[in-house]
Amino acid sequence: MSISVTYGAILTVAETLAAAQVPDAAETKRLVTHALWNTSKVLGAGTSPPATLTAGFVKALAAGVATIDLTALVGTNGIAVDGTGLRVQALRVLNPATNANPITIGKGAANGYDGFGAAFSLALPPGAEALILTNDAGGDIAGGNKNLDLAGTLIQALDVLILLG
Repeated sequence: MSISVTYGAILTVAETLAAAQVPDAAETKRLVTHALWNTSKVLGAGTSPPATLTAGFVKALAAGVATIDLTALVGTNGIAVDGTGLRVQALRVLNPATNANPITIGKGAANGYDGFGAAFSLALPPGAEALILTNDAGGDIAGGNKNLDLAGTLIQALDVLILLG
């Protein structure tokens, strides 16, 4: 199995300034496009960071909590994906708009994964999403460095896509 990943973080804003904000009020000089920090990369086994495995799944919460174990993920067609010895290279999470409340994803209380920082915590309101490229940060996934905890309410679910390498 091999994978090729196209990563992109794009937020392009077209802003038309008020005539009073531009010395020459010509319409063509009033349009400003903000795209300076847009990025894109193609990743694979031979790139830096590497991309060798992926797992995509919906993680259901039970009684408002769940744990994502990076050594026991679900891949394409339900195939087991074990991230042991690899690092999370990218994480995309989406809290569906149909959920009633925010879901917080953070470093696990037990055997917490350090790839997003020692105090990692991200709250996603319903309909919110996040895409994180770690650039090969954090330690390798192992028995003591493997868990991400989820906290929400009742039986919500989080859409998850993880890139490992």
